Amino acid sequence: MGHSHPPSDRPAGSGDESPSDGGGDRLSPGRARPARIEGRTEGDLGDLRNGSLEVRLSRSTADIEAAQALRYRVFYDEMHAKPTPEMAAARRDFDSFDAVADHLMVIDHALGDGPESIVGTYRLIRRAAAQAHGGFYTADEYDIAKIVAWPGPILELGRSCTDSRYRNRPTMQLLWKGIAAYVFHHDIELMFGCASLPGNDVDALAQSLSYLHHHHLAPPELRPVALPDRYTDMNRLPAEQIDAKRVLAGLPPLIKGYLRLGGYVGDGAVIDPQFNTTDVCVIVKTDQVTESYYQHYARSTRDAWGE
Repeated sequence: MGHSHPPSDRPAGSGDESPSDGGGDRLSPGRARPARIEGRTEGDLGDLRNGSLEVRLSRSTADIEAAQALRYRVFYDEMHAKPTPEMAAARRDFDSFDAVADHLMVIDHALGDGPESIVGTYRLIRRAAAQAHGGFYTADEYDIAKIVAWPGPILELGRSCTDSRYRNRPTMQLLWKGIAAYVFHHDIELMFGCASLPGNDVDALAQSLSYLHHHHLAPPELRPVALPDRYTDMNRLPAEQIDAKRVLAGLPPLIKGYLRLGGYVGDGAVIDPQFNTTDVCVIVKTDQVTESYYQHYARSTRDAWGE
């Protein structure tokens, strides 16, 4: 994310689990066909539209490859991350999690019906999909045992990005509306994932990291902790030295969005040199989503699922 309003929540790593190892178990460029996972959702979320924009789940391998191509354009072309040779040849960002995930997509029908019409995407991984894969993506950076131990349905959010022309309120509202529909449909109780701050300079990020630590640290029973070999202390400044209002205004939009939903952060940040980002782990309990969020989406999402 090289700017103050990053287009994504967490850039893709170059490998299956480790963003920096350049290897791992990943889909080959010619094989992106998703596995069939029991309970996996494909197709429509209902009629969720805004003008020419529509949000829906992937229906085909072609859909997933189009989402991967959008991720490549944002993460590698625009943000100058370093792709693996396989990714560069395919011009798609991919890993083995794509095969078990649901892919939420914003489509602009004004651009046609081909891959170029996909202008926003989010990757959604539920517990059954993670179990089929062998774990969640976030586990590469954080000890998420307390999250995994949550007895109810949980959802990992990741790989979010939008085309540069569509980083606006209508697109983001549609993405969130799609997530809301998905959460309501599957009775998700807990959402989590890695979110990124721009840059690797933790001193430059001291205000933001310290603000998140002092004001939004997850309760102990839910708190993920950065893995020991990747742990960077977020408590860099005392609370009284933080201009909370200014810091909150300058946080990446996606992190601000999670915080507005009552979100927490884990203990410790993780530096990702490949993508020039500093990551935090975000957790959102859906029962703490603001009342206005429920009022805004509950009726339409129930209607969308025909319930």
